[in-house]
Amino acid sequence: MQITAIKQQVKQANRYSVFVDGKYSFSLSETALLGSGIASGQELTTARLAELKKLSAHDKAYGRALRYVAMRPRSEWEVRFYLKRKDVDADEAAVITERLRKNGLVDDLAFARAWVSNRRLLKATSKRRLVQELHQKQVADAIIEQVLAEDETDERQTLRDLVEKKRHIARYRLDATKFMQYLARQGYGYDDIKSVLAEYNTNE
Repeated sequence: MQITAIKQQVKQANRYSVFVDGKYSFSLSETALLGSGIASGQELTTARLAELKKLSAHDKAYGRALRYVAMRPRSEWEVRFYLKRKDVDADEAAVITERLRKNGLVDDLAFARAWVSNRRLLKATSKRRLVQELHQKQVADAIIEQVLAEDETDERQTLRDLVEKKRHIARYRLDATKFMQYLARQGYGYDDIKSVLAEYNTNE
C-alpha cells in the first residue's frame, strides 16, 4: 500500500486528507501530520495503516475537545462527559483529558475559581448554591473548599442584595412565607433570611 496524495481540506484548512492507493483513507490535523512523519509516495504496511487510522481518530477527538474548552472553562468531568456523548471510549477520553491538563487547558482549580468569580459578577449567589453547582460539575470537595475559602464575598451582603432586588415583586411583597422559601432555595440559611428581612421591616 502506498500513500498516493495528501491534500489540505477545503472546509477545515488545518486538516489534511490522506489517500492510500488512490482512495481517501483518513485525515490528520497539521500538527498530527507533521508528527506522524508520513509523506506522499511512502509505502505502508497493514499494521502501520492501522496505527495511522487510530491516530486519526484520536486527533479528531482531541480537536473536538480543544474547540469545546475554547468556548469557556470546563471541568474535567465536563470534558469526559462531552467526549462520551461524541462516542469516544472512556480510556481514550482519559488520555485526551490528561493531554489537555498537561497543556494547561483543563484545570479544575482554575475552573472552580472562574466559576465562582463569574457567578459573583452575574448575580447574588450563596456559597451553598455555589457548592451545589460545582458538585454538579464533579469538582472535588477539596478544591471547592479551597476556592470558597479564598472567596472574600460577604455572604450576608449578597443576601441583602438579593432581597433588595426581589422584595418589590408582588408575589413576594404580599407573601412573606413565599419570599422566605424562595431565598432558602437560593441556598441561604433560615436564620440569615429572618435577620435580613427583619432589617428591612425595621427600616420601613
